[in-house]
Amino acid sequence: MTTAPPHEHSDRAVCDAAMSLYSEAWAAGRVSRTAAMPLPCLSENALLVPDPLDSRFLRPVPPSAALAHLLHPITQGLLEHVRASDHLVKALAPLVSFGPHVPHLAITVLKGRSTVQASINESARDVREEILTLQPGSTRRREDLQTALSGTLPTVERGVQVRHIYQHSARYSPDLKAYVGQLPSSLLQVRTMEQAIEVLMIFDRTVAYVPAERDRSVALEIRHPALVTFLAQMYETLWAQATPFTQQLPTALPGTPVTAVQQSIARLLIEGNQDEAVARTLGISVRTCRAHISKLMQTLGATSRTHLGALLVHSAIAEPAAPPRTAEKPAAPRTAEEPAAPPRTAEKPATPDVPG
Repeated sequence: MTTAPPHEHSDRAVCDAAMSLYSEAWAAGRVSRTAAMPLPCLSENALLVPDPLDSRFLRPVPPSAALAHLLHPITQGLLEHVRASDHLVKALAPLVSFGPHVPHLAITVLKGRSTVQASINESARDVREEILTLQPGSTRRREDLQTALSGTLPTVERGVQVRHIYQHSARYSPDLKAYVGQLPSSLLQVRTMEQAIEVLMIFDRTVAYVPAERDRSVALEIRHPALVTFLAQMYETLWAQATPFTQQLPTALPGTPVTAVQQSIARLLIEGNQDEAVARTLGISVRTCRAHISKLMQTLGATSRTHLGALLVHSAIAEPAAPPRTAEKPAAPRTAEEPAAPPRTAEKPATPDVPG
């Protein structure tokens, strides 16, 4: 008697046999557990779930929904690691001053906004290949964007590619849209994500800047190759999870009358966050946050905040939306975006801009 060959392939892959069975299940609406048992990669990738009406069968799940289900814990875990790294940097920054003064320190503490800006300006003048920036928040003053534009143009003229990550709330800034429209798309790429960590700037993957104080009056200039490489890899991971600026954000579910921002607010409220924490996490003002909460109450017919919480828990609004498929061309290893300061928010002072 012959035995079936072992089901082996790379982690999280779906083999040809599984793809064939999944196609059959999709056409028929379900598949027997016996048929799916030799192909565990379908269940491991959340492509098959138990049939609630008949335990002998499994039902196929749309690939987009399965992908969203699998990506959600990965994204949450990534954000937790990023926050932990941010806390470590802030905790160790005061200790740098205890070391001897040696030229070209791997980590240098820059005190004062003018000192921080001067160092950033120097790195912007020396950059030759790419600038990577992560800027939390939602809005920036028009004059700040004009200053950023004047600093960006010289680097773009040298062929420097720039990538920039904002939070989703920045999509609604007409001034930011105007800024993006004035720079060549071949050298500037912008993406947004729901949550972002503190400001991060990386020049040619040789020097990085992160704030060392909450008011951003002190920054760390990092030149240690291992640390800069780690920050660049973290940036690439966040970039892969972010949505292109030109691509529309999905709603919670097809036909659900809420925006992507309202979906994010609903998820954070269910987790027990207060209005101020929700606003800070999403880079919006508390007033704007409460306006979105009011719209959620109207949409669900809630009569109070307590009633809203109960309705959100039992609704599908807070479920993660499927990541949209991007039609943009794959980015080259070095791509482009605004080497300017992070957007100003009501909670955080502005960070110096990055002139060329």
